[in-house]
Amino acid sequence: MIKQLTSDKVKDHIKNNPTCLLLDVRTPEEWNQDGKPDGEKIGIKTIFLTILDENFATEFKKLNIKNDQEILVMCMSGARSHTAAQLLTNENYNCINIIDGILGWKDNQLPIKPAE
Repeated sequence: MIKQLTSDKVKDHIKNNPTCLLLDVRTPEEWNQDGKPDGEKIGIKTIFLTILDENFATEFKKLNIKNDQEILVMCMSGARSHTAAQLLTNENYNCINIIDGILGWKDNQLPIKPAE
């Protein structure tokens, strides 16, 4: 079962888990339209890798992330990120799904890099 986290809990989670990563699995079009989460402003390394790439898990493995490092996974609203978290969990990664995605991120006024 994939752990779930709402975006309003992200800052506290990072404080308690300072080595966790943020993985945004939206598409390049979504990143350009809605902006990207600015993890640096809240102390979390952020990775952008779309789940729509058929080689998603293989491409993620190339990033050399340790299996025990916690990964917060997000998309637009939480559905694709849940799928991505499940795929990575199947590969023995430690994932948490941000269930309200970038929409919740914005609602909770977490930092966003403007759309390009």
